[in-house]
Amino acid sequence: VQPNNYSTFYDDQRQNWSIMFESEKAAMDFSKQVCIAKWNSSPPLDSVLCQDLLLGEGQGAEGGDSLEVAYTGWLFQNNGLGQVFDSNVNKDKLLRLKLGSGKVIKGWEEGMMGMKKGGRRYLIIPPAWAYGAQGVAGRVPPDSTLVFEVEVRRVKLVKESSGSDGQSVSSRDSAAPSPVPSSDGFSTD
Repeated sequence: VQPNNYSTFYDDQRQNWSIMFESEKAAMDFSKQVCIAKWNSSPPLDSVLCQDLLLGEGQGAEGGDSLEVAYTGWLFQNNGLGQVFDSNVNKDKLLRLKLGSGKVIKGWEEGMMGMKKGGRRYLIIPPAWAYGAQGVAGRVPPDSTLVFEVEVRRVKLVKESSGSDGQSVSSRDSAAPSPVPSSDGFSTD
């Protein structure tokens, strides 16, 4: 998805196409559907499927960088979005995480690499990269494929020494409420 509500893509003959949408939301909704269609039309994937919705600005996050993220997670059911099982979008607290620390599911570690401040991405995560055969009691059934829409609100790069722009995340690690590998990390609200 490009600025001014354009979406560009290549077809199977490597011909470049552009579509202009009436709004940023329409362009993002189209990209989400393309991502779901890509997942449904390919053999079972053993990796995370990522679709950028907004690219964001600045340098892409790498291992060791800290992010503050707003997200919503759905169960992938009947070839599409099922019920929401977790979200912090309408809450006061953003999820803080450090890429590469192992505090979140493997699919997030992989799927959020390269994200920039203000970026939004759609992730479809197979069970092996999420909660696997154990699931999360009462929230995520065993062997569930998950879909997340994530938005990076702040980035603190390891290489960045000062937070003079006022947008940096504190480098102090805090316990992430979710999506964490074990069920006891879920917040009760």
